[in-house]
Amino acid sequence: MNSYMLYKHIYAPFTFIGNMWPVVAVIFFFSVVVHEVAHGVIAERCGDDTARAAGRITLNPLVHIDIFGTIIVPVMMYLLGGVVIGWAKPVPVNPNNFRDIRMDTMKVGVSGPLTNFTLAVIFALLVWLLNLAGVPGGSGGFLFTSVCAAGVAVNIVLGLFNLVPIPPMDGSRIVSALLPEDLSRRYDRLAPYGFFILILMLSVIWGLIIRFGNIFYRMLFTGLPI
Repeated sequence: MNSYMLYKHIYAPFTFIGNMWPVVAVIFFFSVVVHEVAHGVIAERCGDDTARAAGRITLNPLVHIDIFGTIIVPVMMYLLGGVVIGWAKPVPVNPNNFRDIRMDTMKVGVSGPLTNFTLAVIFALLVWLLNLAGVPGGSGGFLFTSVCAAGVAVNIVLGLFNLVPIPPMDGSRIVSALLPEDLSRRYDRLAPYGFFILILMLSVIWGLIIRFGNIFYRMLFTGLPI
């Protein structure tokens, strides 16, 4: 496997995934579907079967498509050359069914990003296994490595983006559960304005995600021979 090209695809992920947008789009959609299913599964374990009743605990992508967030916004932002963001249809959750509303809400919030970080580790392990097996690039190893590298990058970005502590992002559920109840209620009132706050702060948020994302990404591949 050409060492320079492997370096480019492993150690410079955010400089090449734009050239693999069809692959990235498939990985992105798969990853957000698993992210949402994780929310539903943990909510059910905490006593709320709303997602199950709505038929949302499934990997069938069709039931998770949000026309605006999954198709229109990502396509428009890609065509405009800006930061591409998108989302699947949120899994319905009723916190009133939880055994412990504050802690269970936090568990549901953590489950999505944690799932994305787990997927990132799995994709990285596949690269390591391929490398240890000594599979040459001519046998499809280079393409497989490229796809897995994109999977790592996409899931790190998704995990970090969802941890942004702006309601109603998953990170806000964690913060809300840790705050005293009176402050938590005030904090949650930001939810109707959360999307606009995200848009206004997107350049700063994206910069931080790329910075910390690269650190996490390189940690997963530290020591990988090229």
